[in-house]
Amino acid sequence: MLTGRAQVHDVVACLDAGADDYMTKPFRFEELLARIRARLRGVGTEEERVLIAGPVRLDLWSREVSVRGRAVALTGREFALLETLIRHADRVLSREQLLSQAWGYDFDPSTNLVNVYVSALRKKLGENVIETLRGFGYRLRT
Repeated sequence: MLTGRAQVHDVVACLDAGADDYMTKPFRFEELLARIRARLRGVGTEEERVLIAGPVRLDLWSREVSVRGRAVALTGREFALLETLIRHADRVLSREQLLSQAWGYDFDPSTNLVNVYVSALRKKLGENVIETLRGFGYRLRT
């Protein structure tokens, strides 16, 4: 995450919400490149390439998804949303958290995009994979 907000509570909130790193502006380009290289060094293990939660298997490299061994075709945004849910399996994520991670911060939090895409994922993955907790958000059950 690259931001102008340098308060400790902002850093903690973003890292807790799923950010892998946090840099504040102004920044040195050399430091940004070094952080990117450091992140890329960890890429490549089987554990980081394939995410599994319950019956869902998601391959980050091939962009293939399967449920109980059955291949499921997803759009790019559905894939991003499912990846976010799997990375936080069994945790309740608010609509705002899902919007920020799967869509970025450019979207209006009052939009119903999350509802629409969760509904589409349920049709493709099965009704019981993603749980709605009214007033709180969504959770991928394992």
